[in-house]
Amino acid sequence: MTTAEPLSPVSRTALSVALVRAYESSRPDPLFVDPYAAAFAAAAGVPLPSAGPDSGLAMALVAQGILRTRFYDDRLLAAGADQVVLLAAGLDTRAHRLDWPAGTRVFELDLGPVLAFKEQVLDGLGAEPRSRRTVLPADLLEPHWPDRLVEAGFDPARPSAWLAEGLLVYLGPEEAAALLTAVAALAAPGSRLLLEQGRDVSATPHDPALAHVTGLWRGGLGPGTGEWLDRHGWTTDRVLLDALAQRYGRTLPGPSTAGFLEAVRHPRG
Repeated sequence: MTTAEPLSPVSRTALSVALVRAYESSRPDPLFVDPYAAAFAAAAGVPLPSAGPDSGLAMALVAQGILRTRFYDDRLLAAGADQVVLLAAGLDTRAHRLDWPAGTRVFELDLGPVLAFKEQVLDGLGAEPRSRRTVLPADLLEPHWPDRLVEAGFDPARPSAWLAEGLLVYLGPEEAAALLTAVAALAAPGSRLLLEQGRDVSATPHDPALAHVTGLWRGGLGPGTGEWLDRHGWTTDRVLLDALAQRYGRTLPGPSTAGFLEAVRHPRG
């Protein structure tokens, strides 16, 4: 990747996600099509995958990445909010590829270098967003990003939809709690939050080929993420990965306890 500043190791994982989306988009029966994912790989000088993964952990992570992309696509569009916030947006192109209702505003927050790389590629393609898109360089571990979001036009008095895709696992417990507390302070009643249910990273099988990703995992709030949200002003539904695979007509490479959370913000009071 060529940017004015080097990307952090965590930011570089956005390229791995883009490769998964490029692979799925090339299938004859894709669950979604990301027309920009392959361009990110090409711009970074990374070859596109010619076949699916061949190790157990890689197969599981790719299957989860594909299913979660489609699930989050569906649930963001169903949320009915005209303000959508993509936390640690990375190389996410939902602002460009989803059929948003007229007037929807999509805010993309991430570190400056990864957003600069994304803009370089999208501008080179002449990509036009299908939403009112605001790109906001921000460090989500710093305390002032909520103020910057509001200054950029986000209205905390109106319902919103939030996505923290693949984010919390890279944070420690205190960092994850602080981030979700900040989101709660901005989320009006009826707002929705989408994220993974959390995993016990100590139980992750070792795969040297994936150490550049799994070695960065810190666990976030772990398997208790949903319970934490329920204690802090949200009502949380859980969807297991195997149920999603059945819904979307896919077969998982093996048994899975992974899943996703959709939380709705309670009225304040």
